[in-house]
Amino acid sequence: MHHASDLQHMLHSIHRKSYPAYKSLKGAYQFEKYILSIDHVQGDPFASPSHISVRISHQDAGFPKEYYQEKIGRITLCDYLTRQFEQQVNRYTFRAKGSGKSGLISVTHCGQEVLERTACEITEKGITARFFIGFPSNGRTINAPELEKILFDFLPVCVQKAFFYRNLNHSHLEQAIFLAEDQAWIRQELNRRSLAAFVADGSVLPRESGISSRPMKNSIPFASPETLRITMDLPHKGTITGMGIPTGITLIAGGGYHGKSTLLNALELGVYNHIPGDGREYVITDETALKLRSEDGRFVKDADISLFINDLPNKKDTRCFSTEDASGSTSQAAGIIEGMESGSRVFLLDEDTSATNFMVRDAFMQKVIQREKEPITPFLERAADLYEKAGISTILVAGSSGAFFHIADTIIQMDNYRAVDITEHVKELCREYPLPGSVIPAFQLPERTRIMTKPAFRFPLKTKVHGKDGFSLDRQEIDLRYIEQITDSEQTAALGLLLKYAVEHLIDGKRTLGEIVLYLDDQLRKKGLSFLADGSSIPCGYAMPRVQEIFSCFNRFRRP
Repeated sequence: MHHASDLQHMLHSIHRKSYPAYKSLKGAYQFEKYILSIDHVQGDPFASPSHISVRISHQDAGFPKEYYQEKIGRITLCDYLTRQFEQQVNRYTFRAKGSGKSGLISVTHCGQEVLERTACEITEKGITARFFIGFPSNGRTINAPELEKILFDFLPVCVQKAFFYRNLNHSHLEQAIFLAEDQAWIRQELNRRSLAAFVADGSVLPRESGISSRPMKNSIPFASPETLRITMDLPHKGTITGMGIPTGITLIAGGGYHGKSTLLNALELGVYNHIPGDGREYVITDETALKLRSEDGRFVKDADISLFINDLPNKKDTRCFSTEDASGSTSQAAGIIEGMESGSRVFLLDEDTSATNFMVRDAFMQKVIQREKEPITPFLERAADLYEKAGISTILVAGSSGAFFHIADTIIQMDNYRAVDITEHVKELCREYPLPGSVIPAFQLPERTRIMTKPAFRFPLKTKVHGKDGFSLDRQEIDLRYIEQITDSEQTAALGLLLKYAVEHLIDGKRTLGEIVLYLDDQLRKKGLSFLADGSSIPCGYAMPRVQEIFSCFNRFRRP
């Protein structure tokens, strides 16, 4: 390993040389309290910036050991440090001048959710922070004094203020760690109490706007109906109260703009922990919960959708159904079957984003179009079996069809953003307006033996991320716009890496899709995203997706 002074001498020696001379700097350098590593050097000043990492020993960093002994603490501490580092770096980015990306210092921007990221990693050896720097130049000529300014003046200040315990707000850090431990405790409590979700009294559910995930100021705080209010004694915060949504079928009803979809959105993101002050810190949903919707035009491969669709006029086999261009109802049926395969215990649906003919058929339509002429068994007729025979609960937002009231175990009315339990009242009305009888095809769990086949790609494969909405693998676009629980573009980037790895190493025409995804999930749990880096250091810019999102991504990968 080199010393920091060696790096200075090398910088002086390459000043005003052509830009590729920067590549000679690659390596590790010992600074006073940390090791600086230049892992990858950009090819020119307009290319993607250089990959840099900083490693600090636990002894030097000085954080209490109990903060990072358990996984939940490590992830939360990494998240907190990344946020602190970004605050510091933002004061210095582009203060060094030059062409193209010269002077850029870029760190992951964290949102309201706490995610496991490659931007910061804690191991037994210490803390590693990863980020990007645009190496300065004038045209294509190296401007070494400007890079020296970044590495020896700006960066040491940022590292000292962000990664050393003595320089941080101890109470704020403790609050973040304790909150994460309380959130993990509630998540375990959901299983113990047979709950699908929990929404604490006082939660702020509305967001600032459709493009902001920050809490709305002066909004109405959530208050639980008395009949659904439960009490929890958290390890750190103590006693809190809130609405416990039981397993089974829960219907969220109410007039337009009264908060139905806002509650569902909070629940779908309740699979993640949230930062202090978010307003949704104590909105906790079963970690396997999956938001489902129709998706016209999506790719479906070898899905057993016979639970919902049978006896097609063209005699196509729905036990092994494939299409390049699914309809709304077919895509939603496939989504539910794929969700079952991913191990989801809770389905979240909004009538507004569902295919109407998939969700329900009213009495008059059943009179006009006889059962034997309709290949779709609507979700209305399957929801109870999904819970009773497959153990999958449903939380459904509905505002137009009263038929859903008949199948619901719990009915919550949102009235001006306030929740009201109207279950007993509605059940009395249901007895006055019964649903017509119908013959439902027998419930049968779908087959899960889909073999993944490898398309003809040119190797090595390249991925390109298009924000949060998808990525390209070679020339194929993988559209993830409707996977609504992807909350960060870094999760999309990780999904791109996972699919690339699977195509290159795992898809062999013998392994099933489930076997491949579960293998990847097992490796992620054991080793993190670093196992995808082929022995080299994985850069900043990736965040851990759930197994549900990995399944969703692989299911949208078009293959023979």
